[in-house]
Amino acid sequence: MNQNFEGITIREIDELSEMTEVEQLQKEIWGVEDLEVLPGLAMIPIKAVGGVLLGAFDGAELVGFSFAFPGYKDGRSFLHSDMLAVKPAYRARRLGFQLKMAQRAAALQKGIDTITWTFDPLQALNANLNFGKLGVTSDRYIVNFYGETTSFLHSTGTDRLWVTWQLNSQHVCERLGVVDEKQLHADCSKVLTIGEDRSPVRSASDEPQVFLDIPANFNQLVKEELELALFWRVASREAFTEALERGLSVQDFYLIKNGDLSFGRYLLSASQ
Repeated sequence: MNQNFEGITIREIDELSEMTEVEQLQKEIWGVEDLEVLPGLAMIPIKAVGGVLLGAFDGAELVGFSFAFPGYKDGRSFLHSDMLAVKPAYRARRLGFQLKMAQRAAALQKGIDTITWTFDPLQALNANLNFGKLGVTSDRYIVNFYGETTSFLHSTGTDRLWVTWQLNSQHVCERLGVVDEKQLHADCSKVLTIGEDRSPVRSASDEPQVFLDIPANFNQLVKEELELALFWRVASREAFTEALERGLSVQDFYLIKNGDLSFGRYLLSASQ
């Protein structure tokens, strides 16, 4: 399977030499030490039993990859997408979206209609890709999923939303077919907002639809104001877990610019 996009080729990675490049990209993108890198030798048997390892190549250079392995739960097979990374210089070229679309095609070719993965809910750009563009949903928040790691990205913990991508669902097919910018959902209660001093402000709500706001650039906050970033981690953790425990699920995400303030907004709704 080869796909070409603006001079970038997305294809399966089968050679050990290219899997070694994937090892190096893990260290480059996430800053982890060798012991926390998935080795190429482990990728070989995982691919042999149904795993999907895709690389994005600019000529001969590996500039991004995605990796998923097979899972089985409640009598159904699925793929779990454990890693997706794109070099910073290529992130404005929608490679993350293209890698996910190639992963979707590979899954459907295998007869699999569901892909799951986890991501940090305070990463607004990832949330926008996952919910806003791909159409995933989530009803599961995991506290410190990976424990402590050596990555600079994990200084505030490794809380994760577990998302599900139902590849052939009406919601996903409609979302992937949208060309015009989608409209923000009607106003509803906010269980987490950004205060005037940029600190998190929590509110209680028992409504069937709520908004949950996060900073637009959490990584910058971590670098410049770690204490405030930690406040956001705790406040968002409480807001997500309380909403999910009363039966809501994460349905959508919006990137919003209001004057000088930019932020991300989740929509959580009662399951339909």
